[in-house]
Amino acid sequence: MPLPPLVEPIAALSDEERTRTARHARLHRLGEIGQRRIAAAHVAVVGAGGLGSPVVLALAAAGVGTLTIIDDDVVDLSNLQRQVMHRLSDVGAPKTDSAVRVAGELSATRVLPVRERLTPENGARLLAGADLVVDGSDEFSSREAVASACENLGVPLVWGTVQEFAGQVTVFWSRPPEPGVATRLSDLYAPGSEAPACSAVGVFGPLCLQVGALMAGEALKLVTGVGEPLLGRVLLIDALASTQREIALRPARAAAAAARPATTDAPVDTVPEVDEPDDRAVLDVREADEVAVAACPGALHWPLAAVLADPTVIEGPVVVVCQVGARARVAARALRAAGVEAWVLAGGMDAWTRRHAAPATAGAAS
Repeated sequence: MPLPPLVEPIAALSDEERTRTARHARLHRLGEIGQRRIAAAHVAVVGAGGLGSPVVLALAAAGVGTLTIIDDDVVDLSNLQRQVMHRLSDVGAPKTDSAVRVAGELSATRVLPVRERLTPENGARLLAGADLVVDGSDEFSSREAVASACENLGVPLVWGTVQEFAGQVTVFWSRPPEPGVATRLSDLYAPGSEAPACSAVGVFGPLCLQVGALMAGEALKLVTGVGEPLLGRVLLIDALASTQREIALRPARAAAAAARPATTDAPVDTVPEVDEPDDRAVLDVREADEVAVAACPGALHWPLAAVLADPTVIEGPVVVVCQVGARARVAARALRAAGVEAWVLAGGMDAWTRRHAAPATAGAAS
């Protein structure tokens, strides 16, 4: 659904900026007033890595007035496979230095580098003054801290993630204007969720550019009031299948509160876990290359994106498994919302493999 523009436009663009952004001015519905809104905007980008890199490049090129870049890391050689803002000569230097340099080479965007790690304690301070936030961090604890700060500040959060060949993009906003409906990170992922690091499972480099570009587009749409942002919708990208699909995102808190007595203090959106499937079917939501390495005997393989696209095709009761549990929890919540009895295999395949590993044979001491 369309939303009102997030910021008021500046009075006028400079002659140079008007020439530089002329192709935006020719876009129907965006036009010069949209470009003046972009020039007035202050966007905070958390993370200057795989997702933050294309976001910074796109927003600086678009002419965003101010970018706050929050990252405490330095460039590593292994980053360069996907973090396109950095160069070989940047290895060992702060990632925020690359952001300042590339933005200055693209436009007059003012960049405020912040070499701090965003935490629950400093999140509100670091994000204060931003019209919206783009989260490109790669650890779930950081994502929760960013989301919490945005909820408290009431600013929209453009959120994305990449893992292996899969990506997700959405918009969270605790206090959106009409007709928007508030959605939060906790509506998509349970608090305390975990996901394997890309250093453990890998990430397809070009996918970072694709997801980052979509995130930058969402930010510009919110700033200008053009189009329909992904508020209440999650875009799912499968780079192997070359597909993009979306699922609806409902406010889990409101739904759960309406479904339980007012006197109850039960946790919202709890997905039960089991250590063994017993006589229940097993649904493996990992990718095919992961399943080929190790899988529960007799498990049905249905990748997470396919489950989220249509959870009603799965018949319960079912125990959902992924590598460590994060994807399984997402799938189980979608299944339970669709009326399918679902549990999560505690600890995922990693824990199951450890539990079922053959005991070592005792040998004579040498």
